[in-house]
Amino acid sequence: MRDKNYTWIKVADHLDELDFAGNNIAVVEVKGKKLCIGKFNSKAFSFVYQCPHAGGILADGYIDALGNVVCPVHRYKYSLQNGRNVSGEGYYLTTWPVEIRDTGVYIGMDEKTGLFDWLK
Repeated sequence: MRDKNYTWIKVADHLDELDFAGNNIAVVEVKGKKLCIGKFNSKAFSFVYQCPHAGGILADGYIDALGNVVCPVHRYKYSLQNGRNVSGEGYYLTTWPVEIRDTGVYIGMDEKTGLFDWLK
């Protein structure tokens, strides 16, 4: 993930301290904005808090057996790997890289577009 210029923002000291609420999705705040962190196959992924379709809270959804986050409102599915909608509706989920380091859990934000341009 180091091929882009990211600003790495620490969101926790350890992945274990995040509340994954039984569905492998935790909510973190970065500069006052909520993001989700999902766990699948011993990896962590970060994605937007709300579904781009109807605004469902993705932290209330779940991660399916194939590694897709499933929105609780209409069951739209998005790949944790790249944010692509895999259930056929054509939406795209904004995602960010996550790094687990000795010093903590970090989310990489793209410097070129600004940290929160995706919220506009």
